[in-house]
Amino acid sequence: MITKADRQRRDATGWRAEIMSARLLRLKVCRILAQRFKTPVGEINLIAKRASTIAFIEAPLRPSAAAAIESVLARRRRRILRAGRVFMQKRWEFPEYQMRFDLVLVTPGRLPNHIFDAWREY
Repeated sequence: MITKADRQRRDATGWRAEIMSARLLRLKVCRILAQRFKTPVGEINLIAKRASTIAFIEAPLRPSAAAAIESVLARRRRRILRAGRVFMQKRWEFPEYQMRFDLVLVTPGRLPNHIFDAWREY
């Protein structure tokens, strides 16, 4: 059973990963539109805009890059896709923008690694 303290520790760790990822994206001239965007169908860690692209970004923090990539399973990608569609429906100012799904891998002792177009919607 997960205790309240365990959940709080995990949430704090997740926030740190998202903050590091947001800083990296800002350095790449991306505008952060939302952080921890929650919908009934899923949550997206970060949503960023650059030029005419909206990127929906998952920022897993794991001991290794391989573990971080493996943590984003097909079910999680589908939830992010559905939440991304909800975001695009709510934000009428982005009708012609492209959707992209990225990963920012956060591993201890290393700079975050941004993987563009990590998967595509089907």
